Amino acid sequence: MSHYRWRTVDIVVASVLAAAFGVIFWAWGLLWNGPAAAAFSGFFPPAAAAIYGVWLLPAVLAPLIIRKAGAGIYTELVAATISALLGSVWGISTIWYGLAEGLAGELGYAAFGYRRWGLPQALVASVLSGATAAGLDLYYYYPEWSTDWKLSYVAIVIASTVVIAGFGSVLLTKALAGTGVLDRFPSGRVRDLV
Repeated sequence: MSHYRWRTVDIVVASVLAAAFGVIFWAWGLLWNGPAAAAFSGFFPPAAAAIYGVWLLPAVLAPLIIRKAGAGIYTELVAATISALLGSVWGISTIWYGLAEGLAGELGYAAFGYRRWGLPQALVASVLSGATAAGLDLYYYYPEWSTDWKLSYVAIVIASTVVIAGFGSVLLTKALAGTGVLDRFPSGRVRDLV
């Protein structure tokens, strides 16, 4: 099986994932700017990053499911675009973030030559996408923060991404495979995810 040639079913599944996550991203933005911001703004704003990993799920999950080069970039970028079209508070910058985060997540699988698709690859992808997102945030939104807050923010974003996008993607893939909906994909064989 070629890791570079996409089938119609690959495109459909990646698009469905992207559409679902685009809506989730938009809603998650409301949570980030509402209750999460209010809860942490008074004492330690970097702590809000504990919920960050949801935004990076497609960059890690789609390659695990579809097992094709480009799945992380495609799914994260389309999800970000849908979120922006729905009225994300960050506007068009959401699209640039999606591209950068998808590319970073993709590198976690490319580093293994698109031949391995398990927990180690998902964790590498999640760390890379989390570090990329945190770096962009610090540059664009939090340049005035102290070094301690910046380091804390990066650590919290990466930890959130490892737990939610890394481990979460593996668990979601196993759960979906158990239902039989991934029978058309190699990821339908859950034994090779660990």
